[in-house]
Amino acid sequence: MHDVIFSAIFGPATAALHELHSTYVRFSVLALSSIFFLVDPFAAIPAFISITSGVEAKRRKRMAFKASLTCLIVLTAFALAGRLIFRMFGITLPAFEIAGGLILLLIGIDMIEARRSPTQESSDETEEAAAKEDAGIVPMGIPMLAGPGAISSVMVLVGQAPNGWQMFAILLAITITAAASFGVLSGADRLRRLMGETGIRILTRIMGLLLVALAMQFFVNGLTDLGVIAKYVAD
Repeated sequence: MHDVIFSAIFGPATAALHELHSTYVRFSVLALSSIFFLVDPFAAIPAFISITSGVEAKRRKRMAFKASLTCLIVLTAFALAGRLIFRMFGITLPAFEIAGGLILLLIGIDMIEARRSPTQESSDETEEAAAKEDAGIVPMGIPMLAGPGAISSVMVLVGQAPNGWQMFAILLAITITAAASFGVLSGADRLRRLMGETGIRILTRIMGLLLVALAMQFFVNGLTDLGVIAKYVAD
């Protein structure tokens, strides 16, 4: 009898709490995976080593910190200003989901082929950076880490985040990604020796495959919001 009364009173609340927890976890994983895969600090290791060739360890670590901090500031700025940008330019979320999905698809295809997308890194930028005194902000921070793909992903996520806790999940994902980027770049030599070129290429291809799937999901969400396809397909 007590179990029946308890279920009748607390059953709906427990179910709602479980659904909320499930939604929070799902959105948090989506935010972290999409942002991290697009920043992709592992693929930036060869360029970082090339740019910092002959640089002492302390200065190299400082450049890694500047690059990660730049990534954090740029992505956080676009996360906080995302809705304002949508309103200012009259951009709808479905349109940005489709455009962002296209950028993610192009980057993902390049990653599957184990090469850096030109939207994130070009040979000219790498050569120019190698000649600079300090390339931690440009081009390492932007666009190599915080490139068009990562910025687009952040803005799409912001458009899908009506609640404060979802915005917190996005900002937390950006912070974790920036911290991980610092760890990867500051230990670039050790990671390259440990994983080897083959290991880095395999990891890049796997992340690229997941990124292509994420891009298609953005396409589906955009077309669903426009009413082009039925909602149950997106679900």
